[in-house]
Amino acid sequence: MQSNRGKDTALELAVRREMFRLGLRYFIHRRPIKTLRCQADIVFPRVWVAVFIDGCFWHGCPIHATRPALHREWWAEKLDGNMERDREHNRLLLAAGWRVMRFWEHDKPIEIADRVLLVVRSAS
Repeated sequence: MQSNRGKDTALELAVRREMFRLGLRYFIHRRPIKTLRCQADIVFPRVWVAVFIDGCFWHGCPIHATRPALHREWWAEKLDGNMERDREHNRLLLAAGWRVMRFWEHDKPIEIADRVLLVVRSAS
């Protein structure tokens, strides 16, 4: 697990390049709510938009998620816990007035950037 990048993945970098190209300016790896132990991958604090780019394996993608055969119970607890934590963070952020956008690692960078652009522009 240590070799898996938690931030600045190739997809995150590609998405950020596309967003910058579209004229968006943002913060990276920042807590939308200072007291909540949750870092969004990309944050637009002025318009209260938090963007997460989730890995299919770690966050339970409905299309690509798999479960290891060895240590099945441990992995089930770990992966189910990740998904539950994501739902809880979404709930808390939404309750605080944030717009939460979640994307999967298999989404295309330009499509992610275009969708974020629409939300950020509509919020400002």
